[in-house]
Amino acid sequence: MNKHIINVEINAQQAQLWQGDSLLRTYLVSTARNGIGQQTGSLQTPLGRHQIVEKIGEGMALNTVFRHRKPTGELYTPYLNQTQPGRDWIITRILRLAGLEEGHNQGGTVDTLQRCIYFHGAPDESPMGIPASHGCIRMHNWDIIDLFDRVSVGTLVNIVP
Repeated sequence: MNKHIINVEINAQQAQLWQGDSLLRTYLVSTARNGIGQQTGSLQTPLGRHQIVEKIGEGMALNTVFRHRKPTGELYTPYLNQTQPGRDWIITRILRLAGLEEGHNQGGTVDTLQRCIYFHGAPDESPMGIPASHGCIRMHNWDIIDLFDRVSVGTLVNIVP
């Protein structure tokens, strides 16, 4: 089994997929508009060691809309976006994260899993390379599909400034 590690660099707004010492891919991402932080309700991206604990959306259509990690029956379109301005679109695939560091990103008011922090798809017109999310790590559709297909539950994720 090939072990992968994902490194997310907030300052660079990039996620790198590694296999051993080999860099396989670099993806442009968008992390939290509110910056870095661990606290529930902060709308910030948490730092530290995490792992993927759930993969959601396998086989679903491109632009499938999710709410509370369940498909809503909608497919994202720019028109749908116009009818619901300001909605935080979670589409196509979700990689759910859990923190691995007790008291830092696991447990209490800093629990990444309870905060519902994910890698997830975002509309193609969403900007990448700049902080704009509500705490999650956004990726364009084809990038999240590529990452989703390459990793497994248990893949380690390091989120650093």
